[in-house]
Amino acid sequence: MKNWIAAGLSLLLVMGPGFAAEPRKTGEYPLTQDSFPQPGVAKGQLIGPLEFHSKIIANTVRRYWVYVPVGYDAANPPNLLVWQDGMRAVPETTPLRIPIVLDNLIAKKEIPPTLGIFITPGNTGTEHYPDNLGTGNPNHRAQEYDEMSDDYSQFLIQEMLPEVAKTWKFTSDPARRAIGGTSSGAICSFTVAWHHPDQFGNIISMIGSYTSIGYHPATATTPVKFGGDTYPGLIRRAPIPKLRIFLEDGTNDLDNNFGNWHLANMQMLSSLQWANGNADTSNNPAVKNGPRYDIRFEWGDGPHSDVHGGWLLPGILRWTFGK
Repeated sequence: MKNWIAAGLSLLLVMGPGFAAEPRKTGEYPLTQDSFPQPGVAKGQLIGPLEFHSKIIANTVRRYWVYVPVGYDAANPPNLLVWQDGMRAVPETTPLRIPIVLDNLIAKKEIPPTLGIFITPGNTGTEHYPDNLGTGNPNHRAQEYDEMSDDYSQFLIQEMLPEVAKTWKFTSDPARRAIGGTSSGAICSFTVAWHHPDQFGNIISMIGSYTSIGYHPATATTPVKFGGDTYPGLIRRAPIPKLRIFLEDGTNDLDNNFGNWHLANMQMLSSLQWANGNADTSNNPAVKNGPRYDIRFEWGDGPHSDVHGGWLLPGILRWTFGK
């Protein structure tokens, strides 16, 4: 599979001379008009931050925002986009600024109306979510996002989605639902959809931390906990769920004691492609005629940053929801 350039972007090539009039610096990806408020485009309603105390992930409080699109109709429930690390997805000054992108794409009818839920990781030890975190990481992020556990999936499916659905309806069709995030939020999103493709049929993974952050060796009293670096092996050995997956990363991403991020993302891509190819040649009719991963990917040259993903985001959402 060849590298994919996000459909509908005004720039022709990520690395080519048509990228900009001036020489481009490494990791520089200027946002397109789809990431800025446009004249005459009505804004959806952004509600929040709201607070939620989870019972499934005990002793945690988190914030979340709900984006309600223009033209919301409870009788015709919209698509659903759930995004992790919501504190970095919502502000208009960050590279993602997802509500603005949704406003513009919905107004141009390039994607259907889509309801967004932007969730922060949990924070422990406080009755209320601390105001001084800003866009920083709450203290329970690694446990929720990086460990190979189904706890966060259960929190999302059994608690958060029903909580939002009390007020705003959204589709139950997994093909019209997407879950995404950056860094540890990306592996968290993959874990949710991997275990529950009946809930989410689309994954948006940016600078995904498919590394050993979640790994903890066994002790005399606790079992071993595995990290995201085990996913490539699991993908090669497990049945293929019905998932569409977008992978983004940069060649200058992190390289530290937890792993090499870009190598980890390439391992993910290689395993997904191998699973598809192995299924194509299988002698087992159930496998040969079963689902395949629908994969797109984009490698830039940026560091561990949301900048490249923010540049690609309008095209990613077109690919995810514009079908």
